[in-house]
Amino acid sequence: MPIAFVFPGQGSQAVGMGRDLAGAFAPAREVFEAVDETLKQNLSRLMFEGPAEELTLTANAQPALMAVSLAVLRVLEQEGGLDLKTRVALVAGHSLGEYSALAAAQTFDVPTAARLLRLRGEAMQKAVPAGMGAMAALLGAEMDQARAICERAATGPEGETEVVEAANDNGGGQVVISGHRAAVERAVALAKEAGIKRAMLLPVSAPFHSALMAPAADAMSEALALAELRPPLVPVVANVSAAKATDPAEIRELLVQQVTGTVRWRECVGTMLELGCDRFVEIGSGKVLSGLMKRLAPDAQAQSVGTPADIEAFLKSL
Repeated sequence: MPIAFVFPGQGSQAVGMGRDLAGAFAPAREVFEAVDETLKQNLSRLMFEGPAEELTLTANAQPALMAVSLAVLRVLEQEGGLDLKTRVALVAGHSLGEYSALAAAQTFDVPTAARLLRLRGEAMQKAVPAGMGAMAALLGAEMDQARAICERAATGPEGETEVVEAANDNGGGQVVISGHRAAVERAVALAKEAGIKRAMLLPVSAPFHSALMAPAADAMSEALALAELRPPLVPVVANVSAAKATDPAEIRELLVQQVTGTVRWRECVGTMLELGCDRFVEIGSGKVLSGLMKRLAPDAQAQSVGTPADIEAFLKSL
């Protein structure tokens, strides 16, 4: 049964994440210590104890989620004897989770991933003045519907053109849109008029995965140009292409495009299914991706591995 490891994105953070791992396993503690040292911040204490408002800040949430995912992976490898190269066919991650997937596949090491994600979080936050951007979830919408709504919502009452785009195609009738606040609000109203089951603004701090993130893409382009990237141990299925990638130069370019591009998660899952994966294991905090997987691939096996008990159950199942 070919396995794909998938890595969660922002929104999966929760106070207390990783605490049990650190208490139970030395390899997990080593990951948390490496991230703390790299960022010159006691990020692990923030993860274990909160406060939630500080953990949720983009610049903290992104490296924190990567740290938990890599802590789980290191325990599986060092305590459970898992060999990623022989046991896992593909890796993929949702938005920032793509960095976790690449660190898991040793394209870059954990300190490099932490530095890149801290910069990515800060650059995304700075790209748009507070309050100017927004994101919204359209539940019960397909991608074509969402794109048509965004096209109409992009024109304001005075004929001005604003940005509003499909940011995440999560599948199962869940599309997230992103852009200028007024345009996103118009899209939410249009979605309700169109009979879309639910349309709601999301509590996020910036319009991620939209053209408004161009300054952050420039910052990531510069940072990634200086970072050492190695070929991944197993192919990564990239967010913006929904295709597998193994060449470091291509991966570098895909990560830059990902800042402004759509996260094509529905298609990524389709690609992994086409390539023969029928078991999906979410590595890290929360159960968002394994929940989505049940809608996207009901015949496949999906599970989340984020706690000592999950690790034990997963290793027994191999």
